[in-house]
Amino acid sequence: MTDNSANSSEAAAPSRRALIGWGGAGLALGAVAAGGTVAMTRTGDDVDPAGAETGAAIAFHGAHQAGISTPVQDRLHFAAFDVTTDDRAAFVQMLKDWTEAARRMTAGHAVGEGAYGGLAEAPPDDTGEALGLKPSRLTLTIGFGPSLFEKFGLKGKRPPALIDLPQFAGDNLDKNRSGGDLCIQACADDPQVAVHAIRNLARIGFGKVVIRWSQLGFGKTSSTTPEAQTPRNLMGFKDGTRNIAGTEADRLKKFVWVDQEDGPDWMAGGSYLVARRIRMHIETWDRTSLQEQEDIFGRDKGEGAPVGKAKERDKPFLKAMLPDAHVRLAHPDSNHGATILRRGYSFTDGTDGLGRLDAGLFFLAYQRDVRKGFVQIQRNLAKDALNEYIQHVGSAVFAVPPGVRGKDDWWGSALLTEEA
Repeated sequence: MTDNSANSSEAAAPSRRALIGWGGAGLALGAVAAGGTVAMTRTGDDVDPAGAETGAAIAFHGAHQAGISTPVQDRLHFAAFDVTTDDRAAFVQMLKDWTEAARRMTAGHAVGEGAYGGLAEAPPDDTGEALGLKPSRLTLTIGFGPSLFEKFGLKGKRPPALIDLPQFAGDNLDKNRSGGDLCIQACADDPQVAVHAIRNLARIGFGKVVIRWSQLGFGKTSSTTPEAQTPRNLMGFKDGTRNIAGTEADRLKKFVWVDQEDGPDWMAGGSYLVARRIRMHIETWDRTSLQEQEDIFGRDKGEGAPVGKAKERDKPFLKAMLPDAHVRLAHPDSNHGATILRRGYSFTDGTDGLGRLDAGLFFLAYQRDVRKGFVQIQRNLAKDALNEYIQHVGSAVFAVPPGVRGKDDWWGSALLTEEA
């Protein structure tokens, strides 16, 4: 795809980086491409299921942010940031700079004027590790945490649905892996593309934000493309069999996208994200009998069929499962219809110092209202038999604004524009 981000007059002008520096009054919009020719697929309600396999670029602009109902990619780099500046104008400019960088990276282009060929005496605009790589279906999704609304005079604009999550039974949360003023979810089929994106946004934000915590993920544990094979978690079971599909516009509207009537206005078309780092006690699980494992989940391990059924997608008969089976307790019929869209990933982060794997599930759930989605379900899971083998050790919640509508729009514009 031809890069049209720089017009002829700007291309002929001296390097803006040389004049103002990266992250200053604006962005240099040079024409250095990292991935060559790319194709574009639609996102949101118009998602193209073929995009799940092509590795093409995912369109950045749309009514909803990409990375929610988009076909789930193979890799994740998730980062939560704390804001370190008190200067509202500087923060707004950073969001504009981030938006332009995200627009370029998701299209397969380098940030700004690229990783080489610019002013030799200045750091390059792009760190360079994604040069020559395909777009890899990179999506970048931003969210605003509850603590952001204590800054910049935003307290009156905090959505009622953006609650501070209650303490749930069994939580053992690490404050160093929880919370955050902002988050960026980078998903891609190439881990280096996802890491490159977070690295460059953190670099642009230097002096205004700092990474609070981050998480790498692999092996998606749920899918928004039901025609594809259901992925498995690190316990070996299929996960997210009845997840909301990216093509199910009615279910997305009912359970995921914030409606105008929900309020506030700046969140219409957005969603709410709950992120939970769930440690799995792998060694204990691996010594548990197959029958007990299947009873705990309420599905067989091979096909993934519910108890008493033959196929994975057969409608489960919940009363045939044990009262504390995971599927039974998490099912919408057990939660007054509560339904969430999941985009979880597995993780392994070395060992815990006692010879056990630090491994588990990085759980990501999008919903129209956290109070009617994740909170309802998680409270019901207090008696889940699976709790013997897992523990929630990190937690965060974010308001995810609607998508960027065009080249002059930017992340958070409806929230942070003075008259908004």
